[in-house]
Amino acid sequence: MKRRDILIVSVTALVGAAEAQVGGAPVRILVGAPAGGSTDSIARTLAAGMGPLLGRTVIVENRPGAGGNIAADAVAKAAPDGNTLLMSFTSHAINATLYPTLPFDPVKDFTALTLVATSPSILVAHPSVPANNVRELIALAKAKPGQLNFAIGALGSSLHMAGEAFKMQSGVYIVNIPYRGTAPAVQDVLAGQVQLMFAAVGNVQQHIKAGKLKALGVTSVRRLPEFPDLPAIAETLPGYESSAWFGLFGPAHMAPELTRRIADAARQAIGEPAMRKRLESEGAIPVGNAPEQFGPFVQSEIKRWAQVVKYSGARPE
Repeated sequence: MKRRDILIVSVTALVGAAEAQVGGAPVRILVGAPAGGSTDSIARTLAAGMGPLLGRTVIVENRPGAGGNIAADAVAKAAPDGNTLLMSFTSHAINATLYPTLPFDPVKDFTALTLVATSPSILVAHPSVPANNVRELIALAKAKPGQLNFAIGALGSSLHMAGEAFKMQSGVYIVNIPYRGTAPAVQDVLAGQVQLMFAAVGNVQQHIKAGKLKALGVTSVRRLPEFPDLPAIAETLPGYESSAWFGLFGPAHMAPELTRRIADAARQAIGEPAMRKRLESEGAIPVGNAPEQFGPFVQSEIKRWAQVVKYSGARPE
């Protein structure tokens, strides 16, 4: 090579290294769900807020499939340089028991950064169901075992497990009717083809207000501000709680300083009024806790959902 060409190559390499150090390449947040869903929407809102705080471009990349495991596996195997992150959801904990084997460890192969938000669901019924609250539903289900149905948007999902936890704690037998997606499940409950469903607030609140669906209870520990007159299921079944959650992870072995910088940026973004309003409009409750809190939370969720998954007998689709 000529001296001039060697200099050009050397300068190019130096510039590339400098850009990597100051964050010239974009940060990618991988999402194990299709575009347009709650996880994707929350990831994009967070990315927009984190970018200016990190001085980086933050983009969202969808890699749906296997209940979020495809995206999780990619992040688990990524370099721990903060350039590849994961926006995961409750299935991250459920899959630890649901799948006989995983290509990663849901705890050891990740750096927990922050719990972004939680999202309670609502137990809804078609208006023809002769029960107006959880207590009446349990009595009805015990009087007619196997004659009531739950629409399930996706096997192994947090909403599926909400129903399994309900049956386990109440001692009732309600038949699951699986669907490939939340939308067709909601439509069949609206049509009266299936009587019951646990659904995200954003997917059913308009139908409830229009009188097309009957709300029986919320899965959060306390009542929701949007439905102050709707009791929590825990008021009838003490200890019942089943909220979906969305969390930000990085690969394992991230440097402590890098972990803190990214986690702090995410938490600051979550604390912005505009982002909080956006999350709340989707029925989510903003959290933004520290890595030291989020890590143990994930471990406790794996343990909690293991019991419900085993009870359900569910297997991956």
